[in-house]
Amino acid sequence: MSQLFIDGKWESAEDGQTRAVINPFDGSELAQVAEAAEADSRRAIEAARRAFDHGTWPRTPAAERGALLDRVADLLLRDKETLAHSETLDTGKTLGESRADVDDVIRVFRYYAALADKNPGRIVDTGSPTAVSRIVYEPVGVCGLITPWNYPLLQASWKLAPALAAGNTMVIKPSELTPLTTIALVGLLAEAGVPEGVVNLVLGAGPVAGAPLADSPLVDLVSFTGGLVTGRQIMIAAAGNVKKVALELGGKNPNIVFADADLETAVDQALNAVFLHAGQVCSAGARLLVQDTVYDGFVAAVAERADRIRLGSGLVAGTESGPLISAAHREKIEGYVSSALAEGARLLAGGRRPAEPELADGFFYRPTVFADCRRSMRVVREETFGPILTAECFHTEREAVELGNDTDYGLAGAVWTSDGDRAQRVAAALRHGTVWINDYHPYLPQAEWGGFKQSGIGRELGPAGLDEYREAKHVYQNTDPRPLGLFAG
Repeated sequence: MSQLFIDGKWESAEDGQTRAVINPFDGSELAQVAEAAEADSRRAIEAARRAFDHGTWPRTPAAERGALLDRVADLLLRDKETLAHSETLDTGKTLGESRADVDDVIRVFRYYAALADKNPGRIVDTGSPTAVSRIVYEPVGVCGLITPWNYPLLQASWKLAPALAAGNTMVIKPSELTPLTTIALVGLLAEAGVPEGVVNLVLGAGPVAGAPLADSPLVDLVSFTGGLVTGRQIMIAAAGNVKKVALELGGKNPNIVFADADLETAVDQALNAVFLHAGQVCSAGARLLVQDTVYDGFVAAVAERADRIRLGSGLVAGTESGPLISAAHREKIEGYVSSALAEGARLLAGGRRPAEPELADGFFYRPTVFADCRRSMRVVREETFGPILTAECFHTEREAVELGNDTDYGLAGAVWTSDGDRAQRVAAALRHGTVWINDYHPYLPQAEWGGFKQSGIGRELGPAGLDEYREAKHVYQNTDPRPLGLFAG
């Protein structure tokens, strides 16, 4: 049984509770893991607090912290196949996707290993020969890190690597649905030599195991990736001690196709945009916006291709898409499909569970394409987080931008066109944190990731991803102190 990791020790939950981790492919039990109570999370926070206030890690030279991150990357490379296999079992995604995830995790750790000792601060010109002014960067303190179920290993790396590089201590809580690779990663961190109490792991449901990370006065920062409703609750709880908050809360992302685009490539990429990992991606291009002169043919081509996507076990060669994460999530997707039909959307593909008997025990749903959608529809406005593509039609560039920005979110979007000037105009006009031109989904560890509007607060990755976990301090030194004589008495 997998356990909690608190103050350098693996241990059971205080009350002995456990939780079964379920394989979404067939509903079988993958593992039993400890289920933390609130008291366990409080103990983990206290361990992180002691390690920050009295331990060595925050005062370890940045180059040494970077060297440890490099050792972690080496261990990830060593265990790549085991981790990828576990990620596929846990999430249902294909093994190819999981291998790519582990490669990305390695790149993230390498990037922050190299960045750890860069930009230590700067000298400020005081305008005085007898004063020296410096800006130095220090770790925030104790960080609560809460990660989602769709990319458990990757999202953990986006938080752990910069937090460690900056010299913080932390408590990480993965989703209770997919904790296995985070457990493995914490084990690799311990193997690499992270001091006791610096990284602590609690497992369990958010309202019990995760809530203390947001409301505890001993925590200085909480970083959360997940749903909008939970993100709002975390902001409210974090106000108690005005802790720093970093939130990545998803998106409703437009994929805009102009008539002059390479339409064959754009069709292929429209499938990649929305059906990767069964649509369970915060940046999924679930809103397809197509220019009127090519709309009918383009959407029909996407639907025809969607109907041919091969569902199955992520461990089997030839599988192109796996299951949804749970029965409850599939029911949510079915609710969106029902609402779309009720509001007049035209179903072109999917809209049902697969008929194959070998998939009956898993949480599968066919890739679904709707045409004739309007921005007022619930399926268009809300983040469905599943294999549902809605297609809308536009006439002009101005209308495309207006539609693309007509959302409460602002995480990502794309524009497809052979007109370079138009591509730049549309990219500049879209109010989204990432805009791809003639591509969809690539990200870089060295480039910031995050959203506008209700997609969240702050940035992960890039130099700004490190700055989230640092505080700037101004140190002003008078080298020739003398009385001022401002007060006669």
